[in-house]
Amino acid sequence: MGPLIRALTYSTLFIGFLLVFLPARVLEWSGVMPPAERGPVQIAGIIVGLLGAALAIWCILTFSLVGRGTPAPFDPPRRLVVGGPYRRIRNPMYAGAGLALAGAALYYKSLALVAYLAAFLLATHLMVLLYEEPTLRRLFGTEYDEYCARVGRWWPRRNSA
Repeated sequence: MGPLIRALTYSTLFIGFLLVFLPARVLEWSGVMPPAERGPVQIAGIIVGLLGAALAIWCILTFSLVGRGTPAPFDPPRRLVVGGPYRRIRNPMYAGAGLALAGAALYYKSLALVAYLAAFLLATHLMVLLYEEPTLRRLFGTEYDEYCARVGRWWPRRNSA
């Protein structure tokens, strides 16, 4: 199975579970209902959510087409991915997922989703520090170290190109 199909399969599971199924359960458990009308806050939520989704999709395509792998830990890229959105920050897929969740929290005006977003961001930060970065350092060595020196983990640096 080609890298694009593998990446789309993984991404569908990732997005479906972490960004659709679990947030829907959070809304259900907290008793939040869809807004009766769409006002400026809901429109802002839609825009933020769509921007996050677009960033995540761009990352998935970059992983499969450039890295020849997927974002899944069990099927990592064969090459270090430093192009596309990875030129600006090292973890744009998580940033995109966070934006999508923030958009949903805005749309529903849900503090429960804000709490879910905070837990998601903490979990991804810990996973990046404790698993992903050591693994990438082991797999790609100096190339990864140089990339880290140029590109910020969560925020773009002025000198990243």
